[in-house]
Amino acid sequence: MARSKSDKAFDERVAQYSEELRELLTDLYGEQADEAFRNLTELMAKAHDARPADLKRLDTKRLADPEWYKRGNMFGMTMYTDLFAGDLKKLADKVPYLKEQKLTYLHLMPLLKMPHPQNDGGYAVEDFDTVDPSLGTNEDLAALTKKLRAAGISLCLDFVMNHTASSHRWAKAAQAGDPKYQDYYYCHDDRTIPDQYDAVVPEVFPATAPGNFTWNEQMHKWVLTSFYPFQWDLNYRNPNVLVSVLSSVLGLANLGVEVFRIDAVPYIWKELGTNCRNLPQVHAIVRMLRIVLECVCPAVVLKGEVVMAPKELAAYFGTPEKPECHMLYNVSIMVNLWSALASGDVRLLKDQLDKLNALPENCWFVNYLRCHDDIGWGLDEPVEESLGIDPLKHKEFLYHFYEGSVPGSWAMGELYNYDEASKDARSCGTTASLCGVERALITHDKPLLDISMKRDLMMHSAMSFLRGFPMLSCGDEIVQLNGWEYKEDPDRVEDSRNLHRSPFNWENAAKRKQAGTLQKQMWDGLKSVREMRDDPAFAPEAWVTTWDAHNDAVLAVVRHVEGRTVLGLFNFSSARQIARLDSDGDIELPAEVALEPYQVCVVEK
Repeated sequence: MARSKSDKAFDERVAQYSEELRELLTDLYGEQADEAFRNLTELMAKAHDARPADLKRLDTKRLADPEWYKRGNMFGMTMYTDLFAGDLKKLADKVPYLKEQKLTYLHLMPLLKMPHPQNDGGYAVEDFDTVDPSLGTNEDLAALTKKLRAAGISLCLDFVMNHTASSHRWAKAAQAGDPKYQDYYYCHDDRTIPDQYDAVVPEVFPATAPGNFTWNEQMHKWVLTSFYPFQWDLNYRNPNVLVSVLSSVLGLANLGVEVFRIDAVPYIWKELGTNCRNLPQVHAIVRMLRIVLECVCPAVVLKGEVVMAPKELAAYFGTPEKPECHMLYNVSIMVNLWSALASGDVRLLKDQLDKLNALPENCWFVNYLRCHDDIGWGLDEPVEESLGIDPLKHKEFLYHFYEGSVPGSWAMGELYNYDEASKDARSCGTTASLCGVERALITHDKPLLDISMKRDLMMHSAMSFLRGFPMLSCGDEIVQLNGWEYKEDPDRVEDSRNLHRSPFNWENAAKRKQAGTLQKQMWDGLKSVREMRDDPAFAPEAWVTTWDAHNDAVLAVVRHVEGRTVLGLFNFSSARQIARLDSDGDIELPAEVALEPYQVCVVEK
């Protein structure tokens, strides 16, 4: 049978990357590399043959427009399927609501088969190939992705590379004594190696999940469990693990998933004597994932979850010649935005933005204020100290401020993972509640309500002005408040992150069209944000930099492209401020701009 145009293009891509792929496998697996290469190339061919025709057409379209995910019209949202609609079929019925917001990107929280109720929000996966029955079927997922594509929306799914649930079939076989599957994990007869590991490797959750290993009575072995005892770390020293994982990724891509958020990627390779973070082998694996996707399904992009300092981030993009992730979650800027709001001081935020803006052009970010997770106060401590800020006192101020226990705080939230020994803690809550809307409604404080809404919109505007594209947390568009009812559910009460994981309020969503409601105010405000991003200065090639406003309460950001300049000014203070700006070369700016509390001012030059 003659090879089709699509088949020939696939053959050319495989030929282009074959040598590099073999070298990467050899570096990791030595004598096992030949077999791994055969298995992987066979897997890629089967996945290409099975790829639906409409997705192959999308591949061709994306190859002609490789920077599609960097366009100014990119606007995302993240949500839990069950909390938003119930299941995948019902979510498909809600696509018009998403299209109304001109979304181009939808990130659904983990929806693959998981144990119930103990699943870490879906990040403990029982089966990488199958949708959880409570949410639907693989056919439902394929139907949803098709409907989203027709609406111009790309679907993002999490892929948990670091671990499986302890109830995964591989883990069950390991517990039953099968040595083949015990080699899929890190299993040890005694504490010799675990003790050597624990002496160097920090704990992820020292308060709620202390230690890095869990004793399995059935198997009579210690198992590496970096996150929770019911999540077993995968052993990527075994090439069968890599091939199996890549098989599942390609299967999901063929169901229409266009973006994979690879979870906890810095942790996936373990090396005794190191802290097991950001090791070179991690980058080899991510590079191979990128190659496999570019060969089989080039429409698909990778988004990394890398909760690390800015200096660690560039490596996860790879190089222009050998790229890895297409984009990363902008965790550090999210944290710094909330720090600036509480303190009314943008210096730390500006410093972090300068560091990110200095990264190479291939580095791209998904910017957000809230997501399914907590706010972890991982600020740049050396920079804090250079500014005269005590890191520990500032962290304590922030998490107490956002739980509402600091005098003058407008916020309502909760602590997550408080550790008495280190005084470390994280913060939970919806954007609206952390910005003061909930407290204002409870106290019937109209002035507080007005200024809280300004805070909320200012934060969304600032986030949307930065390098990268914005992603909303579902409910932010209708001013969703905290879901305190989680405390009445025995399966959810132990995890305060459930405070901002509550059912979507469809009654409030209906108010988005009613004049005088908070929902319409927010809906219209976010519409203005999208219109702001229609400007040519939001093109992928735009130069983005902070600017000195000569005022520590005002963030100034300049976007410049082809002789056009757009200035964004954001007042993070509850007081009126003056921004004083210096022009420089081609960048001509107003000398002085007055800003009301939490005002956003966009100036086009």
